[in-house]
Amino acid sequence: MQSDNATSSKVVANKIENRKFIRTADIKFKVDDVPKSTDAIENITRKFGGFVTYTNLQSHITEKKATKVSLDSTLETTRYNIENNITIRVPNTQLDTVVKAIAKQIDFLDSRVIKADDVSLLLLSNRLAQNRSVEKESRVAIAIDTKGKKLNTIIDAEDKLAATKEQNDTKKMESLALQDQVAFSTLTLQIYQPETYKQTLVATVKTADEYRPHIGLQLWDALKTGWFILESMLAFVVQLWSVLLLLVLAIYVYRKRIRKVAPNFNEA
Repeated sequence: MQSDNATSSKVVANKIENRKFIRTADIKFKVDDVPKSTDAIENITRKFGGFVTYTNLQSHITEKKATKVSLDSTLETTRYNIENNITIRVPNTQLDTVVKAIAKQIDFLDSRVIKADDVSLLLLSNRLAQNRSVEKESRVAIAIDTKGKKLNTIIDAEDKLAATKEQNDTKKMESLALQDQVAFSTLTLQIYQPETYKQTLVATVKTADEYRPHIGLQLWDALKTGWFILESMLAFVVQLWSVLLLLVLAIYVYRKRIRKVAPNFNEA
């Protein structure tokens, strides 16, 4: 019975080995320090033969407040969140090892999804289609060399040959892409840390209102301004002395004439 079980296990193992899986992992978790964990994850990736294809480290400010602590100092408090979205590729055989190594950075696990898509039949289908395309390409090439007589016939055959080659190349590229995904698994990581705050003491910038003079100085300036206005008015009046002189003379002449005319009226 033991030999039968061993043989059965061996057959199952061989069947699994013949399978081709595209393995992916999507993990979201909280860490103590995003920049440090990012460095650790990148080092783990390189250690096990992988590489980073995408990383987006960002800080998001949630609150910013300024508190005046003295006449010339202000305390700025900034609250922010740090997160990073990372995509890495690692050899398929190292995926489980890498996931376990990254797990040491986890403070709180939000989610973890690991998928294994069997693409064995798809690879086989592409290979068979590619073989058929190669055979068709060969037959069309021979037909062009041996049976093509007229120009139109040759042109049609060449178009069919080009289309066949294009189909062959497409299937080849699809197979190479699948083989690449089978050989290297893709991990998508979303990491974040608890809300952080930073406080900075900065010099206070005075506003224009803070430079306004006190009430006593304003009153003194008002008195001086009033005196300057009075001086200007007196100077203006003095500038008009000639006009005033003529006015005085006119009044004098007018009164003198009135006195001369008045007795004549009395006599009558």
